[in-house]
Amino acid sequence: MKQLGIVIFICAFFAAILAVNAGAQQQSAPAVGAAPAAAAAHPEGESAEEVVPAAAPPLFNVLGLPVTNSMVCTWIVAALILVIVRATTPKNIKEIPSGMQNVLEAIVEGWDGLIGDILDKRVSRWVFPFATTFFIFIVMSNFVDLVPGVGSIGSYHNGTFTPYFRPPTSDANLTVAMAGIFLVMSLYWAVRYNGFWGLTKHIFGVKMEANKWVYPFFLALFIFIGAMEVVSIMFARPVSLAMRLYGNIFAGETILDMTFHAKYFLLGLVLSIFTYFYETFVCLVQAFVFALLVVAFVGTLCMHTDDQHEH
Repeated sequence: MKQLGIVIFICAFFAAILAVNAGAQQQSAPAVGAAPAAAAAHPEGESAEEVVPAAAPPLFNVLGLPVTNSMVCTWIVAALILVIVRATTPKNIKEIPSGMQNVLEAIVEGWDGLIGDILDKRVSRWVFPFATTFFIFIVMSNFVDLVPGVGSIGSYHNGTFTPYFRPPTSDANLTVAMAGIFLVMSLYWAVRYNGFWGLTKHIFGVKMEANKWVYPFFLALFIFIGAMEVVSIMFARPVSLAMRLYGNIFAGETILDMTFHAKYFLLGLVLSIFTYFYETFVCLVQAFVFALLVVAFVGTLCMHTDDQHEH
Protein backbone atom coordinates (compact mmCIF):
# COMPACT_ATOMS: atom_id res chain seq x y z
CA MET A 1 0.00 0.00 0.00
CA LYS A 2 2.87 2.35 0.78
CA GLN A 3 4.44 1.76 -2.64
CA LEU A 4 1.06 2.23 -4.31
CA GLY A 5 0.63 5.51 -2.45
CA ILE A 6 4.05 6.69 -3.68
CA VAL A 7 3.14 5.83 -7.28
CA ILE A 8 -0.19 7.66 -6.99
CA PHE A 9 1.58 10.68 -5.49
CA ILE A 10 4.15 10.79 -8.31
CA CYS A 11 1.42 10.53 -10.97
CA ALA A 12 -0.62 13.23 -9.26
CA PHE A 13 2.46 15.43 -9.00
CA PHE A 14 3.22 15.17 -12.73
CA ALA A 15 -0.46 15.70 -13.56
CA ALA A 16 -0.47 18.89 -11.47
CA ILE A 17 2.68 20.13 -13.19
CA LEU A 18 1.19 19.42 -16.62
CA ALA A 19 -2.05 21.22 -15.72
CA VAL A 20 -0.25 24.28 -14.35
CA ASN A 21 2.21 24.38 -17.24
CA ALA A 22 -0.57 24.00 -19.79
CA GLY A 23 -2.44 26.89 -18.19
CA ALA A 24 0.69 29.02 -18.16
CA GLN A 25 1.38 28.22 -21.80
CA GLN A 26 -2.16 29.17 -22.83
CA GLN A 27 -2.05 32.40 -20.81
CA SER A 28 1.24 33.38 -22.38
CA ALA A 29 -0.40 33.69 -25.82
CA PRO A 30 -1.11 37.26 -26.91
CA ALA A 31 -4.52 38.71 -26.22
CA VAL A 32 -7.01 39.22 -29.03
CA GLY A 33 -6.43 42.96 -28.95
CA ALA A 34 -2.73 42.38 -29.55
CA ALA A 35 -3.34 40.56 -32.84
CA PRO A 36 -2.68 43.58 -35.11
CA ALA A 37 0.65 44.25 -33.43
CA ALA A 38 1.61 40.60 -33.66
CA ALA A 39 0.62 40.51 -37.32
CA ALA A 40 2.71 43.60 -37.96
CA ALA A 41 5.68 41.87 -36.38
CA HIS A 42 5.25 38.97 -38.81
CA PRO A 43 4.81 40.62 -42.21
CA GLU A 44 5.14 37.35 -44.12
CA GLY A 45 2.08 35.86 -42.44
CA GLU A 46 4.07 33.83 -39.94
CA SER A 47 2.31 32.72 -36.77
CA ALA A 48 2.79 34.89 -33.71
CA GLU A 49 2.85 31.81 -31.51
CA GLU A 50 5.60 31.55 -28.97
CA VAL A 51 8.72 29.83 -30.26
CA VAL A 52 11.99 28.95 -28.52
CA PRO A 53 14.80 31.17 -29.86
CA ALA A 54 18.21 29.62 -30.39
CA ALA A 55 19.90 32.48 -28.50
CA ALA A 56 18.84 33.33 -24.96
CA PRO A 57 17.28 36.83 -25.04
CA PRO A 58 18.64 39.45 -22.59
CA LEU A 59 16.34 40.68 -19.84
CA PHE A 60 18.37 43.62 -18.51
CA ASN A 61 21.90 45.00 -18.36
CA VAL A 62 24.35 45.16 -15.45
CA LEU A 63 27.23 47.58 -15.92
CA GLY A 64 26.58 47.47 -19.66
CA LEU A 65 26.65 43.65 -19.80
CA PRO A 66 23.45 41.84 -20.88
CA VAL A 67 21.90 39.39 -18.44
CA THR A 68 19.88 36.70 -20.24
CA ASN A 69 17.04 34.58 -18.93
CA SER A 70 19.29 31.49 -18.93
CA MET A 71 21.83 33.33 -16.74
CA VAL A 72 19.09 34.12 -14.22
CA CYS A 73 18.17 30.43 -14.05
CA THR A 74 21.84 29.49 -13.73
CA TRP A 75 22.17 31.70 -10.65
CA ILE A 76 18.98 30.26 -9.19
CA VAL A 77 20.18 26.66 -9.74
CA ALA A 78 23.61 27.40 -8.22
CA ALA A 79 22.03 29.06 -5.18
CA LEU A 80 19.57 26.18 -4.79
CA ILE A 81 22.39 23.61 -4.85
CA LEU A 82 24.31 25.53 -2.18
CA VAL A 83 21.22 25.82 0.03
CA ILE A 84 20.33 22.11 -0.32
CA VAL A 85 23.88 20.91 0.36
CA ARG A 86 24.24 23.25 3.32
CA ALA A 87 20.86 22.31 4.78
CA THR A 88 21.32 18.54 4.36
CA THR A 89 24.95 18.30 5.51
CA PRO A 90 25.15 20.29 8.75
CA LYS A 91 28.14 20.19 11.09
CA ASN A 92 26.77 17.14 12.89
CA ILE A 93 26.19 14.79 9.96
CA LYS A 94 24.02 11.83 10.87
CA GLU A 95 25.71 8.45 11.07
CA ILE A 96 22.61 6.84 9.58
CA PRO A 97 21.61 9.25 6.79
CA SER A 98 18.03 9.99 5.88
CA GLY A 99 16.18 12.29 3.51
CA MET A 100 18.30 14.51 1.28
CA GLN A 101 21.51 13.56 3.09
CA ASN A 102 20.87 9.99 2.01
CA VAL A 103 20.32 11.11 -1.61
CA LEU A 104 23.51 13.19 -1.66
CA GLU A 105 25.57 10.42 -0.10
CA ALA A 106 24.21 7.92 -2.62
CA ILE A 107 25.20 10.22 -5.51
CA VAL A 108 28.67 10.83 -4.06
CA GLU A 109 29.34 7.17 -3.27
CA GLY A 110 28.03 6.06 -6.67
CA TRP A 111 30.30 8.41 -8.57
CA ASP A 112 33.24 7.63 -6.29
CA GLY A 113 32.91 3.94 -7.08
CA LEU A 114 32.37 4.50 -10.80
CA ILE A 115 35.30 6.87 -11.23
CA GLY A 116 37.54 4.64 -9.11
CA ASP A 117 36.89 1.75 -11.51
CA ILE A 118 37.88 3.84 -14.56
CA LEU A 119 40.77 6.04 -13.45
CA ASP A 120 44.03 5.62 -11.60
CA LYS A 121 43.55 6.19 -7.87
CA ARG A 122 45.56 9.42 -7.91
CA VAL A 123 43.70 10.82 -10.92
CA SER A 124 40.39 9.75 -9.40
CA ARG A 125 41.00 12.09 -6.45
CA TRP A 126 41.41 15.01 -8.86
CA VAL A 127 38.49 14.24 -11.16
CA PHE A 128 35.91 13.02 -8.64
CA PRO A 129 34.76 16.42 -7.24
CA PHE A 130 34.85 17.93 -10.72
CA ALA A 131 32.73 15.26 -12.45
CA THR A 132 30.30 14.90 -9.52
CA THR A 133 29.71 18.66 -9.40
CA PHE A 134 29.08 18.65 -13.14
CA PHE A 135 26.53 15.86 -12.75
CA ILE A 136 24.58 17.53 -9.92
CA PHE A 137 24.59 20.94 -11.60
CA ILE A 138 23.56 19.59 -15.03
CA VAL A 139 20.76 17.43 -13.59
CA MET A 140 19.22 20.37 -11.76
CA SER A 141 19.73 22.68 -14.75
CA ASN A 142 18.07 20.16 -17.07
CA PHE A 143 15.09 19.73 -14.75
CA VAL A 144 14.44 23.47 -14.95
CA ASP A 145 12.92 22.65 -18.34
CA LEU A 146 10.14 20.73 -16.55
CA VAL A 147 9.26 23.43 -14.02
CA PRO A 148 5.89 25.12 -14.68
CA GLY A 149 6.27 28.64 -16.03
CA VAL A 150 9.79 28.20 -17.42
CA GLY A 151 9.66 29.31 -21.03
CA SER A 152 6.01 30.35 -20.76
CA ILE A 153 5.97 33.20 -18.23
CA GLY A 154 7.25 36.40 -19.78
CA SER A 155 6.19 39.52 -21.60
CA TYR A 156 5.53 40.75 -25.15
CA HIS A 157 7.43 43.65 -26.69
CA ASN A 158 6.53 44.70 -30.24
CA GLY A 159 4.92 41.32 -30.87
CA THR A 160 7.97 39.36 -29.65
CA PHE A 161 7.59 37.16 -26.60
CA THR A 162 10.48 37.14 -24.11
CA PRO A 163 10.32 34.48 -21.37
CA TYR A 164 11.73 35.40 -17.97
CA PHE A 165 13.25 31.95 -17.43
CA ARG A 166 15.07 29.46 -19.66
CA PRO A 167 16.82 26.17 -18.80
CA PRO A 168 20.54 26.97 -18.37
CA THR A 169 21.68 23.98 -20.45
CA SER A 170 19.48 25.01 -23.39
CA ASP A 171 21.87 27.95 -23.86
CA ALA A 172 24.98 27.03 -25.85
CA ASN A 173 27.00 29.68 -24.01
CA LEU A 174 26.84 27.65 -20.79
CA THR A 175 27.57 24.26 -22.34
CA VAL A 176 30.51 25.69 -24.32
CA ALA A 177 31.85 27.30 -21.13
CA MET A 178 31.63 23.98 -19.26
CA ALA A 179 33.38 22.19 -22.13
CA GLY A 180 36.10 24.86 -22.08
CA ILE A 181 36.62 24.35 -18.34
CA PHE A 182 36.87 20.61 -18.94
CA LEU A 183 39.47 21.14 -21.67
CA VAL A 184 41.70 23.29 -19.46
CA MET A 185 41.45 20.97 -16.47
CA SER A 186 41.97 17.78 -18.50
CA LEU A 187 45.17 19.18 -20.01
CA TYR A 188 46.35 20.29 -16.57
CA TRP A 189 45.73 16.84 -15.10
CA ALA A 190 47.38 15.14 -18.10
CA VAL A 191 50.57 17.21 -17.71
CA ARG A 192 50.52 16.74 -13.93
CA TYR A 193 50.18 12.98 -14.28
CA ASN A 194 52.49 12.28 -17.23
CA GLY A 195 54.79 15.28 -17.28
CA PHE A 196 55.06 17.39 -20.44
CA TRP A 197 57.37 15.03 -22.31
CA GLY A 198 55.54 12.00 -20.99
CA LEU A 199 52.28 13.37 -22.40
CA THR A 200 53.97 14.11 -25.73
CA LYS A 201 55.25 10.54 -25.87
CA HIS A 202 51.81 9.25 -24.86
CA ILE A 203 50.21 11.02 -27.82
CA PHE A 204 52.88 10.80 -30.52
CA GLY A 205 55.07 7.89 -29.38
CA VAL A 206 55.30 4.54 -31.16
CA LYS A 207 53.06 2.16 -29.22
CA MET A 208 54.40 -1.12 -30.56
CA GLU A 209 57.67 -2.97 -30.85
CA ALA A 210 59.50 -2.48 -34.16
CA ASN A 211 63.02 -3.13 -35.42
CA LYS A 212 65.25 -0.28 -36.47
CA TRP A 213 64.50 -0.70 -40.18
CA VAL A 214 60.73 -0.18 -39.97
CA TYR A 215 60.79 2.08 -36.92
CA PRO A 216 60.92 5.34 -38.99
CA PHE A 217 57.81 4.25 -40.89
CA PHE A 218 55.92 3.53 -37.66
CA LEU A 219 57.18 6.78 -36.14
CA ALA A 220 55.76 8.79 -39.05
CA LEU A 221 52.51 6.84 -38.82
CA PHE A 222 52.09 7.46 -35.08
CA ILE A 223 53.00 11.14 -35.44
CA PHE A 224 50.14 11.44 -37.94
CA ILE A 225 47.82 9.55 -35.57
CA GLY A 226 48.98 11.81 -32.75
CA ALA A 227 48.14 14.90 -34.80
CA MET A 228 44.61 13.55 -35.27
CA GLU A 229 44.46 12.88 -31.54
CA VAL A 230 45.43 16.49 -30.81
CA VAL A 231 42.56 17.68 -33.02
CA SER A 232 40.25 15.37 -31.09
CA ILE A 233 41.51 16.55 -27.69
CA MET A 234 41.49 20.26 -28.48
CA PHE A 235 38.38 20.47 -30.66
CA ALA A 236 36.25 17.35 -31.21
CA ARG A 237 35.84 16.34 -27.56
CA PRO A 238 34.86 19.78 -26.18
CA VAL A 239 32.50 20.40 -29.12
CA SER A 240 30.94 16.96 -28.64
CA LEU A 241 30.36 17.61 -24.93
CA ALA A 242 28.91 21.08 -25.45
CA MET A 243 26.71 20.41 -28.48
CA ARG A 244 25.34 17.06 -27.31
CA LEU A 245 24.04 18.54 -24.06
CA TYR A 246 22.82 21.77 -25.63
CA GLY A 247 21.15 20.04 -28.57
CA ASN A 248 19.23 17.52 -26.47
CA ILE A 249 17.93 20.00 -23.90
CA PHE A 250 17.12 22.68 -26.48
CA ALA A 251 15.29 20.10 -28.61
CA GLY A 252 13.34 18.92 -25.58
CA GLU A 253 12.34 22.47 -24.68
CA THR A 254 11.24 23.08 -28.27
CA ILE A 255 9.17 19.87 -28.38
CA LEU A 256 7.47 20.72 -25.08
CA ASP A 257 6.66 24.18 -26.40
CA MET A 258 5.23 22.75 -29.62
CA THR A 259 3.05 20.18 -27.84
CA PHE A 260 1.66 22.76 -25.41
CA HIS A 261 0.83 25.04 -28.35
CA ALA A 262 -0.84 22.33 -30.43
CA LYS A 263 -3.93 23.42 -32.35
CA TYR A 264 -6.14 21.09 -30.34
CA PHE A 265 -5.66 21.49 -26.59
CA LEU A 266 -6.58 17.89 -25.69
CA LEU A 267 -4.18 16.48 -28.28
CA GLY A 268 -1.44 18.78 -27.03
CA LEU A 269 -2.06 17.68 -23.44
CA VAL A 270 -1.85 13.98 -24.34
CA LEU A 271 1.36 14.50 -26.31
CA SER A 272 2.76 16.59 -23.48
CA ILE A 273 2.26 13.74 -20.99
CA PHE A 274 4.48 11.42 -23.04
CA THR A 275 6.95 14.22 -23.76
CA TYR A 276 7.17 15.13 -20.08
CA PHE A 277 8.12 11.63 -18.97
CA TYR A 278 10.51 11.23 -21.90
CA GLU A 279 12.21 14.54 -21.09
CA THR A 280 12.60 13.48 -17.45
CA PHE A 281 14.55 10.46 -18.67
CA VAL A 282 16.58 12.54 -21.15
CA CYS A 283 17.51 15.09 -18.48
CA LEU A 284 18.96 12.37 -16.26
CA VAL A 285 20.73 10.52 -19.07
CA GLN A 286 22.35 13.62 -20.58
CA ALA A 287 23.74 14.72 -17.22
CA PHE A 288 25.15 11.22 -16.66
CA VAL A 289 26.62 11.05 -20.18
CA PHE A 290 28.31 14.46 -19.87
CA ALA A 291 29.96 13.61 -16.53
CA LEU A 292 30.91 10.09 -17.64
CA LEU A 293 32.50 11.37 -20.86
CA VAL A 294 34.52 13.85 -18.81
CA VAL A 295 35.86 10.92 -16.78
CA ALA A 296 36.50 8.78 -19.89
CA PHE A 297 38.28 11.57 -21.78
CA VAL A 298 40.55 12.29 -18.80
CA GLY A 299 41.24 8.57 -18.55
CA THR A 300 42.58 8.45 -22.12
CA LEU A 301 45.10 11.19 -21.24
CA CYS A 302 46.10 9.90 -17.81
CA MET A 303 46.91 6.32 -18.68
CA HIS A 304 50.39 4.86 -18.76
CA THR A 305 51.37 2.31 -21.37
CA ASP A 306 53.32 -0.78 -20.36
CA ASP A 307 56.66 0.71 -21.34
CA GLN A 308 56.20 3.85 -19.25
CA HIS A 309 57.32 4.01 -15.67
CA GLU A 310 54.80 4.37 -12.88
CA HIS A 311 54.56 7.65 -10.97
